[in-house]
Amino acid sequence: MRSIFIAALLVFLAYLQAFPQTFHADLIVVNANIHTGSKKQAKARAMAVSSNKIIAVGDDVQIRALAGPKTRVIDAGGKTVIAGFNDAHVHFMETGYQLSSVDLRDAKTPQEFVARIKAFAAKIPKGRWITGGQWDHENWTPNALPTAALIDAATPDNPVFINRLDGHMALANSLAMKLAGVDKSVKDVAGGEIVRDASGNPTGVFKDAAMAYIESKIPEASFEQKLEAAQAMTNYAASLGVTSVQDMSAGTAIGVFQELQRRGTLKTRIYGCSPLNDFKRWESTGVRHAFGDAMLRVGCLKGYADGSLGSTTAWFFDPYADAPNTSGLAMADVTTTMRKTIQDADKAGLQVRIHAIGDRANATILDHYKSVADADGERDRRFTIEHAQHVRVEDLKRFAGQKVVASMQPFHIIDDGRWAWKRLDEKRLKGTYAFRTILDSGGVLAFGSDSPVAPINPLWGVYGAVTRRTLDDKNPGGWIPEQKVTVEEAVRAFTWGSAYAEFQENWKGTLEPGKVADFVILSDDIFTIDPVKIRDVTVLKTVVDGKVVFEK
Repeated sequence: MRSIFIAALLVFLAYLQAFPQTFHADLIVVNANIHTGSKKQAKARAMAVSSNKIIAVGDDVQIRALAGPKTRVIDAGGKTVIAGFNDAHVHFMETGYQLSSVDLRDAKTPQEFVARIKAFAAKIPKGRWITGGQWDHENWTPNALPTAALIDAATPDNPVFINRLDGHMALANSLAMKLAGVDKSVKDVAGGEIVRDASGNPTGVFKDAAMAYIESKIPEASFEQKLEAAQAMTNYAASLGVTSVQDMSAGTAIGVFQELQRRGTLKTRIYGCSPLNDFKRWESTGVRHAFGDAMLRVGCLKGYADGSLGSTTAWFFDPYADAPNTSGLAMADVTTTMRKTIQDADKAGLQVRIHAIGDRANATILDHYKSVADADGERDRRFTIEHAQHVRVEDLKRFAGQKVVASMQPFHIIDDGRWAWKRLDEKRLKGTYAFRTILDSGGVLAFGSDSPVAPINPLWGVYGAVTRRTLDDKNPGGWIPEQKVTVEEAVRAFTWGSAYAEFQENWKGTLEPGKVADFVILSDDIFTIDPVKIRDVTVLKTVVDGKVVFEK
């Protein structure tokens, strides 16, 4: 295969030499350690780009022959070049908003948590809502949930509704609950929970569907504020080598992305998903999956089967080890209308992607997908399960067997691994983030971050998948180490695998002629250094559509 490729390249070069006045590459990269991700030619020294596409990959001499007086030449200095990272599960606008909100992710104590909120509140006008946050009570000892009473004195003039980092639980202050009309008399809703004290009064924590009580009262951001958030996010993504994302909560933000694209400042390819229950609206338009242009596409639908492990709302067959009164929460429609909704969306040619964390949630969605595929017949539908975190061992091979993509976020391993063992017994942990088993059984992994739930930096994701060392450094050999993958496999899941999840593997995800010129230059060779050092690697350049969009 390599000889065929070289022969084709030589023919192409001979053609160009015959007509030197008519063609030169717009961009060439030389003196590089290129990992193409292609099985045809795994490594190269140089690469040429014309317009937005890769036209040749080879050695320095061959590629330099394509340079002209206007060709930009990037001498990579021997640095490693890989395809641009494709984040298969991100919340684009939410990350943009979080970039300008209070950051509580690494607050180590309740006191630090309160101090950060107080400092942020002092900088904003009275009456403005404080949102975002991304707090994690598992950082605290003891790991008690925060309460409205904890933050009320720090936020007397600002309503607060700040998320736990998993997005399935949030804390309101008393002012926010007052504005929402929430008191002891308010009832819980299906698929949600209001945490209450011994007297039945809301403590301020709302889980999953119950979060709507407060969210419905938060004023919508203006279009200009949305543009600012989206611009901040696309700039930030470029700085981390993320050239494509699959936005799980795009919804009506598509118009915001279109405006950035019109202005020429959108640096990230976006595949935008809408809520699963919006399928009728999309069906009526005739739009099918992956509809749009090279930068912005739509046609995927995102649904929820359950909540999260950290909020004890992930849905399991058996109760939580540390909360034996619950097995989690199934979303209201999972056992009622969801299967029919999936089938209707599938018949309309839309892609369905369902969030499932607990083993019962994963088994149920796999059952729904099988039922729909059996009923509707063979089709390239690419159902995905988003997260697929805790799966019964006997269900893991179903991903390959049913052609369901496992869209997973490896940073969660090194984060959740600090405390997940308290919630789940050893048997259930065997199916936790089971990358190795899914790959070995022939399944497709698509890696992402779940930002802002976790950092969007894909190099942290690669580090997590390869080492499985938890953030507390208590698992130096890796948490559930038998599920580790290689650096090559992790990078492929962040590039080709993610492209496959959005029907784009023939267009991007590897560096080979005919594909779009999306690539990054790294500060170190992640394929040869000590894997523990991958978390310290940085991006030197990011190229999207043949244009440099970030330089360190």
